[in-house]
Amino acid sequence: MLVFETERLKIRWLEVSDQEFIFKLLNEPGWINYIGDKGIRSLEDAKNYILTGPRKMYERVGFGLFMVELKESQQPVGLCGLIKRDGLEDVDIGYAFLAEHQSKGFAFESAKGNLEYARKLGLDRIVAITTKDNASSSKLLEKLGMSFEGYVTLPQDDEELKLYAIEIAK
Repeated sequence: MLVFETERLKIRWLEVSDQEFIFKLLNEPGWINYIGDKGIRSLEDAKNYILTGPRKMYERVGFGLFMVELKESQQPVGLCGLIKRDGLEDVDIGYAFLAEHQSKGFAFESAKGNLEYARKLGLDRIVAITTKDNASSSKLLEKLGMSFEGYVTLPQDDEELKLYAIEIAK
């Protein structure tokens, strides 16, 4: 299901047929280093991740991590979306892109679109978390207008993460 479009991108729900892309993205060094190893070792694992993660969240709250595709070619380049995560009071925005599609403005473009989508959903505050050493993510969050608020540790995790937030009045 199409969620929204930007100038260059289509943002849509993840489908089971996206399992090869998910397998590739979740096993990239950047994902494992900054987000964590999700144990995706097969296409079946990738399919289960889609069904028990993003698809389950769509059903529960109406949003989640979305597929980001190039509008012209339908080529998948990354994920970006809104997440209702245990341990955070507010909805947070998350994103990850294949290494070959980083530094092209896709994360900013899709994240900006997701903030507008959040506003349309009636959300008034969005947060984001990133590891302390992920300078490019911190820079992107600041470019989106988010402000650093401090540090947070999520349940079942021992790493202290940087917390950013933005008020998105209607």
